Amino acid sequence: MEANAAKRKEPRKALRVKVISMGNAEVGKSCIIKRYCEKRFVSKYLATIGIDYGVTKVQIRDREIKVNIFDMAGHPFFYEVRNEFYKDTQGVLLVYDVGSKESFDSLDSWLAEMKQELGPHGNMENVVFVVCANKVGAAGFPGFPGEFPGVWCSFRGFLYWETSAQSGEGIQEMFQNFYSAIVDLCENGGKRPPGGAGAGFTREQADAIRRIRASKDSWDTLGVKPGASRCGAIPGFRRERRGPRGKGRD
Repeated sequence: MEANAAKRKEPRKALRVKVISMGNAEVGKSCIIKRYCEKRFVSKYLATIGIDYGVTKVQIRDREIKVNIFDMAGHPFFYEVRNEFYKDTQGVLLVYDVGSKESFDSLDSWLAEMKQELGPHGNMENVVFVVCANKVGAAGFPGFPGEFPGVWCSFRGFLYWETSAQSGEGIQEMFQNFYSAIVDLCENGGKRPPGGAGAGFTREQADAIRRIRASKDSWDTLGVKPGASRCGAIPGFRRERRGPRGKGRD
């Protein structure tokens, strides 16, 4: 009896995970990681050359997590360097600059690059993605409406967080949720647990997202019947594109 009790109290084995950062140059990937790991912000821009690597330990619930972070350079010049680091990844930090719609539009290209490098046997469905809308509240960067990025992430089952590496807003909370989701992934046999599509959405919005995912054509996506007038179609479109504001806004 005592032996069994002692065994139950033994600490669980530390979990080792691999995390990579993705996103265009100058969106703040390295600054986000430095803010979290070193609690500081470097205002001078220093381009990442190839790959930066670091290790950190965190405690998530009752598990110690040893996180291997590979901060990948965003410049196209370093493609031949970073293409070797996509495999065996449990988590991806996908970053864009809220003041640059181009950096948000590029997220699809980054996902396509990762999918290509993983090859036909790679499965991106078994990776936790968190999208960081970075530089929130920065002077001179008014950003663009946050509703669409939030919905974009929800369609893909990605976490979405608004962050500021400069002020630290949203950084700690984002990483805690990110690592917690990775622990859930590992404890679920390496598969993302079902659900999460409606996180932060009202029931009406979550139902709309599920319907859009299952839609058969453009009319079905808008929630109107074929041949509907512009007045009938536009309100439907507006309903679907609304989403929640991300967390961590300055």
